Amino acid sequence: MATYRRITVMEDGGVSIVRFVDKKIVDSGTIEQLGEELSALVTVEKKNMLLLNFDSVEFMSSAALNKLISLNKKVKDAAGRLKLACLRPEIEEVFRITRLDRVFDLRKTQEDALAAFKL
Repeated sequence: MATYRRITVMEDGGVSIVRFVDKKIVDSGTIEQLGEELSALVTVEKKNMLLLNFDSVEFMSSAALNKLISLNKKVKDAAGRLKLACLRPEIEEVFRITRLDRVFDLRKTQEDALAAFKL
């Protein structure tokens, strides 16, 4: 498994659980590196069942949303599934306003998201 600076990755029953190191995902350099690391999970490590756990993320910019949209496409192209869990209400609201809640599978808890992979 590769070493990452912006994320940590754990495996649970074939699902890669990704947690974010940064509390605020706003700096363009950070976002670029984060995008590369998330992309590498799918393209290099061939992980296609991803659960992004946002419990430590307090704020993220719209540029970070673009990286998530890009990741979602990569996961779908790899015949996989992507779920997002533990979003703070204010971040979840951004997904609703931008209608990305229709694109992404948003779950309240990590447990809910893991259970949804088994459906």
